[in-house]
Amino acid sequence: MKNVLYISLTVLLIGCQSPPTGQQDEADYSRQITEQSVLANLWFQQSAEMTASYLQSYNYAKILLDAKLDTARKEGKYGVVLDIDETVLDNSPEAVSRIKKGDTFNKKDWKKWSDESRAKELPGVKDFVDYAIERNIEVFYISNRMVDELDATMKNLRELGFPNADEQHIFLKSTTSDKTDRRAIVSDQVEVLLYVGDNLRDYQDIFGKRGDDMGKNLVYEKRQELLNNFVILPNPIYGEWEKPIYGNDMGMTDSLKLVKRIEVLED
Repeated sequence: MKNVLYISLTVLLIGCQSPPTGQQDEADYSRQITEQSVLANLWFQQSAEMTASYLQSYNYAKILLDAKLDTARKEGKYGVVLDIDETVLDNSPEAVSRIKKGDTFNKKDWKKWSDESRAKELPGVKDFVDYAIERNIEVFYISNRMVDELDATMKNLRELGFPNADEQHIFLKSTTSDKTDRRAIVSDQVEVLLYVGDNLRDYQDIFGKRGDDMGKNLVYEKRQELLNNFVILPNPIYGEWEKPIYGNDMGMTDSLKLVKRIEVLED
């Protein structure tokens, strides 16, 4: 009953009983959405826990690689596949710049940021990819950055000293966010030992189909497979996890998104 009253009060407070009366009203809701991300970005940039979790995840990735190499065919050709954003590169400064302006995510600001090629590497990732290369494991990157960001992405990775920062090893998005076909291109070249990403869809696109359970049942169903083949990294700022909150309608207005966020909270 308490939760119902809280949701009802929230609906009244942000005016979602009816659509916003003008463009300025919806802009106010957008600023509220942006302001809500402050704590997530603070955790990502400033907490020792974030650093520890990335170091731990990439150390686990090393352990998995060693275990798989112990049982692998010696004549095989092997690879690892990494996502880029919030897996290899830290884009939180782009999010922070939008917070300071009161803006939500938009393609124009993102492209301006990626063109600058100044994202920093995340904790543990460089050590991991170097570890893979030393063991003759080929490193690939599959990202949903757009293909027109390839040159800037290669420059960013090269300046940070990442291996295989070239067109043969970086696969970006052209038409669809589904990475299945791009993963298949890599799998045709090498036996992929491990996938690393901040989103379950970085492993299989089936995790993009999430219902009221937010995809958790599928995680339990594929638990052993995930533990053996995929290393997940923490990203509280954005991701596929947010979509089912809005009924997979990311075009929903920010005013309605604010209501949906409260509705799914449990007490």
